[in-house]
Amino acid sequence: QLVESGGELVQPGGSLRLSCAASGFPFEYYTISWFRQAPEKGREFVATINGGGWGTKYADSVKGRFTISRDNAKNMAYLQMNNLTPEDTAVYYCHANSADTPDVWGQGTQVTVSS
Repeated sequence: QLVESGGELVQPGGSLRLSCAASGFPFEYYTISWFRQAPEKGREFVATINGGGWGTKYADSVKGRFTISRDNAKNMAYLQMNNLTPEDTAVYYCHANSADTPDVWGQGTQVTVSS
């Protein structure tokens, strides 16, 4: 199970940190990713981090503004989002995957960037 939190209304230029709490599977063996879905758009990749936490990748649209991280001791993953713009408004989803096992998705958390 994955449970996201931290989404809220924030002004343009502001920052938020999203959290993803994992349970029920061996967290350290799963790659964790964040996706987002804006109104009337498809779900898009945002960032990913490997099980050890040393490998990360970002979508071009968030590179340099967002940082993904994880704490395997706490079964937690995070997405630090800085310099937010209205285009970042979306429901943000946490995703976990590992070879030969079903993917795990969270329920999502709403991020709204507006003045």
